[in-house]
Formats: sequence, C-alpha cells, structure tokens
Amino acid sequence: MQTSIIDAIRNTPDGREANRILRACTHCGFCTATCPTYQLTGDERDGPRGRIYLVKQVLEGHTPTAKTQHHLDRCLTCRACETTCPSGVEYAKLADIGRGLVEQQLTRPRRERLLRWVLRHVVAHRQRFALLLALGQAARPLMIGRLASLKSKIPPRRASSVPSHDRIGHSAASSGRSMLLFDGCVQPSATPHTNAAATRLLNRLGVRVITPTGAGCCGALSQHLSYRDEALDYARANIDAWWPHIRAGAEAIIVSASGCGAEIVEYGYLLRNDPAYAERAARVSALTRDLSDVLAAENLSRLDDIGHGQSVAYHPPCTLQNAPHLHDHVAEILTQAGYTLKPVANAHLCCGSAGSYSLLQPEMAGALRENKLRSLTAENPDVIVTANIGCQMHLESATGVPVRHWIELLEPAA
Repeated sequence: MQTSIIDAIRNTPDGREANRILRACTHCGFCTATCPTYQLTGDERDGPRGRIYLVKQVLEGHTPTAKTQHHLDRCLTCRACETTCPSGVEYAKLADIGRGLVEQQLTRPRRERLLRWVLRHVVAHRQRFALLLALGQAARPLMIGRLASLKSKIPPRRASSVPSHDRIGHSAASSGRSMLLFDGCVQPSATPHTNAAATRLLNRLGVRVITPTGAGCCGALSQHLSYRDEALDYARANIDAWWPHIRAGAEAIIVSASGCGAEIVEYGYLLRNDPAYAERAARVSALTRDLSDVLAAENLSRLDDIGHGQSVAYHPPCTLQNAPHLHDHVAEILTQAGYTLKPVANAHLCCGSAGSYSLLQPEMAGALRENKLRSLTAENPDVIVTANIGCQMHLESATGVPVRHWIELLEPAA
C-alpha cells in the first residue's frame, strides 16, 4: 500500500511504525473472512481493511469524524484478521496508533468520557474494583425496572479459596523451582478460585508459586483506551515488582487470564524505545507463558480420569488463539484428565468480551455472545470453560450452563 503520511507524524516512532505496517497491506481482503464485526454488519468500515483505510486517512492529514471513531471503537482487537493475512500485516499495532491519533483530535461525549474514566481509575485498580464489586453485589436485589439490566454486568459472589500459605507454595520449596503468578486487577475478587486452583496444582507438581504484591494491572485497559503512556507505567511497575524474583531464578511468569498475557508478552515491544527498561521488558516478555503452556510441560499423569467423562465445551479466548508467543494446550490437558470435549462451531470467532468492549459496545458484544453461546451449547455440555476472566464473566451472564476457568476442573473432588 502506498502511503503519504504528513510531516508532523512521519518521522515519529508511531509514524515510522504505522508506515511500515501500512506498506505491508495489499488490500486483498482475506482479513474480512475472520473479522467478527464484519461478519455481523457487512460494513467495510467494520472490517480490518476498511479500518486500515480510516487510519491511513488520519495519518495522511484527513480530519477524523465521529464516524471514524465509531468504526475504530467497534474493533474488538481480537487479532483474528492477522491469522489470515498473507502479508503479515500487524493490524492490532496499527489500530492502537490510529485510535490514539483520533482520540487526540476528537472530544468524546461526557458519558463516554466518564465510563472510560471509571474503567481506568476503578476497574484497573485491584482494591477499588473489589470495593465496587462488593457494592454491586450487595445492591443487586434493588436493581429493578430500568436498573434490572445491570444485574447481568455483576458477577456472582464467590467465596475466596486462596491457599492458607499466603499463595506461596512452601510445600514445594525443597525442589528449588519457583514461578511468578500474575494476579491482575479484576480476577482476584471476581473469580478468586482461578489462581488459587492454579497455585495448589503447581505446588503439587513441585513448583513454588510467588505472587509479588507490587504487581498490578497489566496495562491492557489503558492501552486499548488510547492511554498508552499510562499503560507503559503499569508495565514498568510490574517489571519492577517481578525483577528481583527473575534475578533469583524464577522460571516463568504465569498468566491465567489470556487477555493479560497478550499484553505482557508485548512489554518488550512496547518498551523497546525506553533505555531504562527495554532489556528487562524483553526478558519479561520471553518469560511470560499461559498457564496451559506451563502445565503441558509438566507430568500430569496423576490427573488421569479426574474428569470421569464429563462433557465440556471449551471457548478458546481470542488472546490465546491469536496473540503471538502464547500457546494454548487447554484441550489436550482436559482430554488427558478424562473430560470429553464437545465440538464447537466457529471457535475462532470472538465472544464479544474483549476486555472493556462488552461495556463500551454492549449491542455488538451481546450479538457476538449470543452467537458464541449458541455454538458452545449446541452439544449440551455439562460445563463451559475458558481461559480468560473477561470471557468467563461475559458468557456466564447470559447462560444457565456453568461457565468456569478450565483450571478449576483439575481440582480433585472434595
């Protein structure tokens, strides 16, 4: 694709990166075949090729409109388009650049600004989100009339099952092995069983699990809301929290929420121009692994037949399917553990969660969820499992079938 980026942008880091990505695009349109939003609307501007043209126009000096922003906002950043692009166009990186430029030139309506502020300043902070969640759960019985629709946005109350040994596997210390486990901001209060179950299993496998208290939000929320400097600050804080343990020999940074994992594996890229952090960020990216990838390398023979043939529909999150350097071994682990995995049509299509997307684009997210649940429940599974907190909360709000993180299925019966 030929480009004519304006002087004010051309020689900036964003300008050079955007130019590189744009020039790889050949307009072929293969990307539209795997784009969930294009499948829904059939609008070229709701597909990757159309959005690339919208970003290109802004880079070349055209003034963006509310329509430009609307169609860029409707992108899930699921990266499915990248998997079918024969030219290797790094669409997600270009989309972040384009959305950031548009955000600088347009003022959003007050309601949109307020919602984005809450996401950045409440949801992205572990303790603030926990308080907000507790208040929402307490107020659920009062949500009637016009407020009734809010009930589905509030996950059910779940009792914590954090191991009594402060989440550090003292029982495994004699092996000399240690790994870091990322907690994130939403998961500890919304689904506390997830990392607790992961910790117990890793302890049984001889791995000491460390969850540094200084680590917080991965930065994905800020990144995709076009507050990229804020996202970098989150990345630096996490690197600082992890680095002493990495120097002490921690084998991996385990992420049980693939949405967070997709952000953390990009730290090396995001901080490549920061002389103080570039080297450490690259090391952190190299060490980051999805929980299923870590467990697939361990001896799981003791899990044989724990599932007793229970039927499972697995929803692989987009971030685990499409993000570079993350590897999905969930299906093979559950099969080895004795579960029966049901076939799921169109497994490559997004469920509509996409981080904050389900809150910012509820209509589109709801349509995608309806399609996804139709596929997941077609074979009447006993349980639906996934590998990302956002997907789990989004799906369980609209189905009577239990939706759980897959690691919980590896817990022995009480």
